[in-house]
Amino acid sequence: MEANIVLLPGDGIGPEIVAQAERVIHAVAKKFGHTFHLESHDIGGIAIDKYGDPLPAATIAACKKSQAILLGAVGGPKWDDPTAKTRPEKGLLAIRKELDLFANLRPINPSKHLLDSSPLKREIVEGVDILFLRELTGGIYFGDSGRRENDTVAYNEMVYSVPEVERIVRLAGEAARGRRGKVTSVDKANVLEVSRLWRQVSDRIMKEEFSDLQYEVVLVDAMAMHLISRPKDFDVVVTGNMFGDILTDEASMLPGSLGLLPSASVGSSGPGLYEPIHGSAPDIAGTGKANPLATILATAMLFRHSLKLEEEAALIEQAVDTVLGAGHRTADIAYGQPSIGTVEMADHVLEQLN
Repeated sequence: MEANIVLLPGDGIGPEIVAQAERVIHAVAKKFGHTFHLESHDIGGIAIDKYGDPLPAATIAACKKSQAILLGAVGGPKWDDPTAKTRPEKGLLAIRKELDLFANLRPINPSKHLLDSSPLKREIVEGVDILFLRELTGGIYFGDSGRRENDTVAYNEMVYSVPEVERIVRLAGEAARGRRGKVTSVDKANVLEVSRLWRQVSDRIMKEEFSDLQYEVVLVDAMAMHLISRPKDFDVVVTGNMFGDILTDEASMLPGSLGLLPSASVGSSGPGLYEPIHGSAPDIAGTGKANPLATILATAMLFRHSLKLEEEAALIEQAVDTVLGAGHRTADIAYGQPSIGTVEMADHVLEQLN
């Protein structure tokens, strides 16, 4: 297979972890006889520094010509001025919008080798397998916003349309058919008119197109509690942009570390965007301590969802599982035990791949 892959290392630990994922991509290409053309472009804070824009035109153009995109992380204290005209995170929001990446797929599947690393009891975490689908291009993050009344009042508008809700709920139903057959839609319909529309559309799509599946609706505040008390009860969870942002970060602590979890942002066509769910971790940038496994697992998702290379994706995931089973740990998952660095962890994964 031949494919163009764009790398967006970004800020903080982004370049370090993407460099290790790049090694994995080359190893897979060699093992399976593929040809992957890789090129790097700027996004986030580094792009602001170079071009005054967190998403330069050259980055957009390269991404649109690719088959898949691997992102590191954006942001850091250097660009945290709330009065700044632009911030690194705007680059991430903008690339999702430019490519119409309307669905964020975030699997929560704690490793059996790290169950005791979770802040929750083993019996709560063991067996958890949730796929979150977070709507990415609508909601409060993209609604009208501003200040008024001499800068004393601020507002953000939450907007969703019927087609936006239909496509994400439909994707959730399709995903559930390939899993355990259950969809949970999360909203705040007891308060928000936007959520009442969401529920109306979700109920209709599930009844008309996915009547073979188990379907339930949960209010967002209740869902926040259920994720901690009974996470094994959920299979596919679909929700809006802001609720999904918060709930998936909460759920990310079930495995015990942000450094283990990948995500995919996909649309109805065009390239997908793959990234670890953690941030740029500026406190450890340049120290060689960052955990590359979430980015390596994001690479597996890239192979599976954008390049349709299931065997290659499964091989990467098995290699990571074997490495964890052998007891290798970066600092974030060592919990006082001896730890290894970014490159050494990737070395162990590559050893398994080869």
